[in-house]
Amino acid sequence: MKQFAITTELKSSELKILRKKMGLTQVEFAQLVNVSSKTIERWETSDKPITGPIVTLVGILNNYPQMEEELRVPERVYPMRLWYMYKNTPCTLIDVDERGRRVRIKNYMRDYIMTAFGKIENPTFENYEEFLKSRCFPETRDKMKIVLKELDLPFYDPFLIIEKTQGRMAEDNFWIKIER
Repeated sequence: MKQFAITTELKSSELKILRKKMGLTQVEFAQLVNVSSKTIERWETSDKPITGPIVTLVGILNNYPQMEEELRVPERVYPMRLWYMYKNTPCTLIDVDERGRRVRIKNYMRDYIMTAFGKIENPTFENYEEFLKSRCFPETRDKMKIVLKELDLPFYDPFLIIEKTQGRMAEDNFWIKIER
């Protein structure tokens, strides 16, 4: 049987010290560790030891404080934001300025197979356009006009198609969430 060198419980003061070291409010820390802010408040004011998965997570955050920065969602820099998702997991954040033909991304996955642009870390606008096309049915599809009519679209446009289909494909669990 495998064993792990981890702490099994945590004091409220240790949790509070980590949260403050990270510069997070109780609400922000609650979002990071995926619990309610009331839970954080209860943990930080309790005299009882804290147990459960949060103990391991606090250990990881103490050893790898850069993880919080890696998971943080940056401020929006361009008018449109797309989230490339795998099921309910964010893989790549894509900020787009269509007028200026500029794209910025932030990958939340280390496995490039799970990211929108693979190994490309600084995609061009052309890379973005190719990505959109890859999440649509091909422009050469048989009876394409019928499909476009079903989607209530007047012509083939990858972005408009993705707005209707969320970029979902039959063969995978990736999809795109659009924020304007």
